[in-house]
Amino acid sequence: MKIRSVRANNRSRSFEVETRKGVLRFPYAKVSPRPTVKDRIARVFVDPELGREAFTYELASGREGSIHVDTVLQEHEDPELMADLLTHELTLEAQRRMETTDLSHREICRRLGTSPAQLYRVLDTGNSRRSLRQVIELLGVLGCRVELRTRDKAARARSAAMRRSR
Repeated sequence: MKIRSVRANNRSRSFEVETRKGVLRFPYAKVSPRPTVKDRIARVFVDPELGREAFTYELASGREGSIHVDTVLQEHEDPELMADLLTHELTLEAQRRMETTDLSHREICRRLGTSPAQLYRVLDTGNSRRSLRQVIELLGVLGCRVELRTRDKAARARSAAMRRSR
């Protein structure tokens, strides 16, 4: 996803990142090097060298940092990104299981009812077209049971607040 524009908001101590999904704030507290009162942000820009998928900021001291749009989306728990991360993690697990299984690739393909080329596409982390279903089916053939848990965001925020207050 491309970043359309970015600006530093010193009042809210955050970057305001505009994407096709709207304006998303990213707090100064989550970046390194961190801006301070004595080392303020001198400039911030969408970085063309990073494919306009990241922004770079420079502090008055000359130190600089870059933030990728995926980091901003992860901070906001963007549903599309979170689904992609889950698929990626499960694909990595399938790759690890493929290395240790006693099943041949041909047998795995037979059980999945697919071709070797399709199997390799499912195992390719760079393939954004693989589905979560395909990866879960592969893990099932490899002897894994995938369990998903859901948690209420509000409950998680309350438990984090309770831990901080101790």
